[in-house]
Amino acid sequence: MSKAAELAALIGSQSALSNRNLIINGAMQVAQRGTSFSSITANVYPVDRFFVRDVNSAAGEATVSQSTTTPDDFKNSLKIDVTTADTSLVAADQYKIEYRAEGQDVAHLNWGTSAAKAVTLSFWIRSNKTGNTQVAVLNSDNNRAYVATFSISAADTWERKELTIDGDTSGTWLTTNGIGLRLRWGSYGSTYQTSSVNQWVGSQVMSRDDSPINFFDSTDNELYLTGVQLEIGEQATPFEHRSFGDELAACQRYYTENSSASAYQAFIPSGLTERQFYTFFPVSMRANPTLTTTFSTGSVTNTIIGTGEVKFVNSSSDFTISSWKADAEL
Repeated sequence: MSKAAELAALIGSQSALSNRNLIINGAMQVAQRGTSFSSITANVYPVDRFFVRDVNSAAGEATVSQSTTTPDDFKNSLKIDVTTADTSLVAADQYKIEYRAEGQDVAHLNWGTSAAKAVTLSFWIRSNKTGNTQVAVLNSDNNRAYVATFSISAADTWERKELTIDGDTSGTWLTTNGIGLRLRWGSYGSTYQTSSVNQWVGSQVMSRDDSPINFFDSTDNELYLTGVQLEIGEQATPFEHRSFGDELAACQRYYTENSSASAYQAFIPSGLTERQFYTFFPVSMRANPTLTTTFSTGSVTNTIIGTGEVKFVNSSSDFTISSWKADAEL
């Protein structure tokens, strides 16, 4: 794309030149929880904000990871490597990559009103599989859905897809700190397939029904995704690269941890007998997080959790914390 064409695309998008990408970690840079997981029977995050999951105890299995196989201008991608095949999906099977946007971040789309705005979703995808597939956009209640179709044309080749999605004038779309919208890539059984594609429908559908790719039908299969961008308007613009520090801080609103080898010793405030330890989160979290704590000695009798800090208390005994994890994911 020429410089003039890039500028025209930016102007045509009717978006600001910066902060136009509504997706956090779309370049798959941040991976706080780890970079490889060998099972997808629960939500696993090989990169922050994007999880992989099989639903309905589906027969397939995969290793999912943060990969360095990428198109030009990217460092990382999300990779699915099938380790157990599922050659025949049953009706309720789901194999999906899902991203959930916070309602406050997409409130200006005005979805669910007559002023609803169109958006354009673009991303890079690669697989050894070719053929028909899709990405679905859904609301928090899974009762409004748009199945946007595309094809993978060449095996083992990075392809950029650009899909324009009309704003939904119906349904309930949260503008709170709950789930504002969902994006789902993957393979699904017949329960979730539809012929009503590239339009809004009032049910939980996530797949086209014209022989879509089954990404899990062979242990030879791989799927890669990166460069995910969602922006207002009907024109895809070049991917908005943000600094690693900015992406990390945005991700820490939903998950953060301190797993260093350093131990944190509780102290006794002056005039009190109880032991206390405070830790402060790097950014204000979306909601009071679920906290997982590892103690090297002792334990606590009370934990007071907020969106910005946590206070550990033992009324009479010493304790030492070796690590903690705070999860406020959507």
